[in-house]
Amino acid sequence: MRRHIKFSEEENVLILLDQRYLPAKEEWFVCKNLREVIFAIKNMVIRGAPAIGVVAAYGCYLGTLNLDPEDPEWREFLKKKLMELEDARPTAVNLRYVVQVMRDIWEKDEDIGLDELRWMWLKKAKEIHNEDIINNKAIGKYGLELIKDKKYIMTHCNAGGLATGGYGTALGVIRAAKSANLDIEVIANETRPFLQGARLTAYELHHDDIKVKVICDNSAGYLMSQNMVDAVIVGADRIVANGDTANKIGTYSLAVLAKYHNIPFYVAAPTSTFDLSLKTGKEIPIEKRPSKEVTHIGETKIVPSGVEVYNFAFDVTPGELITAIICEKGIIYPPYEQNIPAMVLGS
Repeated sequence: MRRHIKFSEEENVLILLDQRYLPAKEEWFVCKNLREVIFAIKNMVIRGAPAIGVVAAYGCYLGTLNLDPEDPEWREFLKKKLMELEDARPTAVNLRYVVQVMRDIWEKDEDIGLDELRWMWLKKAKEIHNEDIINNKAIGKYGLELIKDKKYIMTHCNAGGLATGGYGTALGVIRAAKSANLDIEVIANETRPFLQGARLTAYELHHDDIKVKVICDNSAGYLMSQNMVDAVIVGADRIVANGDTANKIGTYSLAVLAKYHNIPFYVAAPTSTFDLSLKTGKEIPIEKRPSKEVTHIGETKIVPSGVEVYNFAFDVTPGELITAIICEKGIIYPPYEQNIPAMVLGS
């Protein structure tokens, strides 16, 4: 898959493939400043926890461009902008993780000049971008071991190149299987209400000549009951210390169905998605999205006026429903309370 996140040093801008319009058309959204990066994150121009982290890294750099090094207030102004950036979306921990990485660089020398900080942040943003792709490929390699005897793989939402720096977590495993010439077929849940599975996962896989079929979200259980699903692989927006995992709404239901039908349920995510400061999934903040995403399809209203909706963007899957978690360091099995820290922290 070609890069959908590009930084132009000639023009000093961040260029994003606008995911709001896929697959109908490919348009590019240009970010010239931090305000436009925050807009892109909030409004789903870019989505997916690792991709949000990569974009946030470049956003930190762009946030320095309109500052005057002679202004004694530039440091305080920039600190406020970083807080605005990390609050752009609440659930995906990669956003806060990356902003903190950038803060740590700055806090090592708070007297650093603005020009040097700009250079260091841009260098780090490029590193974060490239490291994410490398980590995704490692996830694919490890995950391949879990599906080498499986044919029909179900996934929910989009955890592919479009949701990462450019390769994919859940779809990174699928791409590794394709490279290994395995005979696999992906079942992509449509993922209401934003239809990331139907629009984005199918777009990616079809583009890469990987077999894919799209299903309505509410038909997953029937396919499982008919032995048409061999494994489920999803991405994650936050994984906490006991293995509880926040992912796109509907993931929890899918995990319950997989458990009932004795189908392995795997989560694929880089270590930057782990939040060991939280003990259980009950502590994860769950984002609520605008009602219009449910009440409308495009500009067509499908829900009667005056009827309220729930539009939670994520749910939490208990660790006990997860067969294994795949990260760039290897495969983590239960008990997660012991094995997640051992793998993530190397302790």
